[in-house]
Amino acid sequence: MNLTANAGRRGLHHPLYADLAAGVTGTAKDVIVGLNWTLVIGESGAGMSHTPARGTGGCFSLPDAGQYKDRSLASLASMIQSKNVFETAIAIAAANAFHNRYDLPGSTENGLDLVPDDGEDTVIIGRFPGLDTRLPKAKVIEREPGPDDYPEEAAATLLPECGYLLVTASTMLDGSLIQLLTLAPQAHTILLGPGTPLAPVLFNHGIDILSGTVADDIDSLTGVISQGGAVRAMKRYSHNVSLLKIVA
Repeated sequence: MNLTANAGRRGLHHPLYADLAAGVTGTAKDVIVGLNWTLVIGESGAGMSHTPARGTGGCFSLPDAGQYKDRSLASLASMIQSKNVFETAIAIAAANAFHNRYDLPGSTENGLDLVPDDGEDTVIIGRFPGLDTRLPKAKVIEREPGPDDYPEEAAATLLPECGYLLVTASTMLDGSLIQLLTLAPQAHTILLGPGTPLAPVLFNHGIDILSGTVADDIDSLTGVISQGGAVRAMKRYSHNVSLLKIVA
C-alpha cells in the first residue's frame, strides 16, 4: 500500500530500516524474484518480501541479475534505499533471512487471532482472507477498496482513533509503514504477513506484535515462489510465528 508515494520513499530512510539491517550476517544461498514473492535463502533461515507489481514506480530490470546469489546478506540488506524497488524487495527479504531463522521460537498464532473481540476498535491496512468472519467489525483500508472497504485517504481520520492497528508487511516495501505508525502512536500495532521481519528491534519503533513466517520445507517453498505461487500455496511449507513485545 502506498499512502503517499514520495513520503513513502522517504520512509525508507527511517531508523527502523537501519536497525533491521544492523548485525545481519551470513550468505545468500539463493535469491528468487517470483511473480508474487521475493525469496532470499540464508544459511540459517529464509526471508520473503512482497514482489512489487510491474508498473510500480522504480520497477526496472535488476542491474545485477544473476549476481545476487552468494553475496553476503548484509550487502543485500544494504540495498534498502535502492531506486530500484526490486532491489528494495531483495533487501527486506535478505534481512528477514537472517531474522526469520528456521529454529526461531515463538507463538504459532496468526496475528489476526491476537485481536480481541470482533475488531470493533480495529483498523486493518490491506484486506486479508477471512476477515469478514474473524474480525467482522474491523475497518479495512485498501488501495483499491471493495464495497465494505475504506480508501487510503481515510487513514488520516481512522488511525488516530483506533485501539488496534493491523498492517500488512508489504507497507515496508515503499516506506508507507512509517506514515502509518506515525498516524497511530496510541494503537496496539501488529505487523503481519509472510514478509514480516521477526526482529525484536522493531519493537523500538511502535510495533507491539510481529506475526510472520518461518520456512519448514525450503525446497518446496522455493518451487512455489519461483512458479508464481501466492500465500495459500506457501502455507503448506511454512508456519506462523508471532513475537510479542514484553512490557516491563
